[in-house]
Amino acid sequence: MKLGLLSAILADQTFEEVIDIASSYGYQSVELACWPKSKASRRYAGVTHIDLDTLSDEKIQYILDYTHKKNIEIAALGYYPNPLDQDDEKRQISFSHIKKLIDAAVKLKVSLVSTFIGKNQYISDQENFILFKKYWPEIIRYAESKQIKIAIENCPMYFTQDEWPGGQNLASSPYIWKKMFEEIPSDYFGLAYDPSHLYLQRMDYLKPLSEFKDKIFHIHFKDIKLDMDKINEYGIFTPPLNYMQPKIPGEGGIDWKIFINKLKETNYQGSTCVEIEDKDYEDSYESILKAVKNSYDHLVKYI
Repeated sequence: MKLGLLSAILADQTFEEVIDIASSYGYQSVELACWPKSKASRRYAGVTHIDLDTLSDEKIQYILDYTHKKNIEIAALGYYPNPLDQDDEKRQISFSHIKKLIDAAVKLKVSLVSTFIGKNQYISDQENFILFKKYWPEIIRYAESKQIKIAIENCPMYFTQDEWPGGQNLASSPYIWKKMFEEIPSDYFGLAYDPSHLYLQRMDYLKPLSEFKDKIFHIHFKDIKLDMDKINEYGIFTPPLNYMQPKIPGEGGIDWKIFINKLKETNYQGSTCVEIEDKDYEDSYESILKAVKNSYDHLVKYI
């Protein structure tokens, strides 16, 4: 198990700076954000540490040489849009770019692409599953043909007013995961598992580690803090950002010692990448680096 870092928090840093930072703090791998070069619609999105549109053979070799020199493995290429958006053009852009990531992963000798299933937030889960069956099998077949695994993060994308009423990622619960994997029974289709998203929903974040052990391809280490006073004030049906805050590992409600030990029990061999979305560490570049360091220090003793 290699402790890694998701690069999105270092949005203003270059590819080289990301690798240097990860290496200097002891990380062994990185998940590199690979969004298209365009303005992002939400925080932590739109980050591009490898521009796929300019990925020449020379650039590929440079990336491979640079990561090797710094003893950093590229754990995954990450891109988290809404591939089931109700807007046809946005949906097509998402799927087209996912295919680009699959092609780039082959060239960069990376085995994994991490993304979202997406969701039309204005229709039911049942109707969204029909969209899933329409659009996703072809993408997974393409990934299979390239021998690249697709890991779906389990974030509900249900936080801000523009994501209501239904959220923007269908794959947020074990019930849906089972249906997904029954519909597309591929060895190249699995999960990028983040326990904080189950903790938010008051769900058991340990049980799926064994129940879906063959489908968990990637782990995100992100914590979360719930404010019970705010829940008592707003109720649970208000946007969750009214009563929750993403935190770095060790500063929220996840018991990381138990979580990582449970992960070891399943003989997990994939990458584990810290995902930092903690506003308490975003007032300066120095604060971001402190979050990178503190996350590593908290987790490494368990890994």
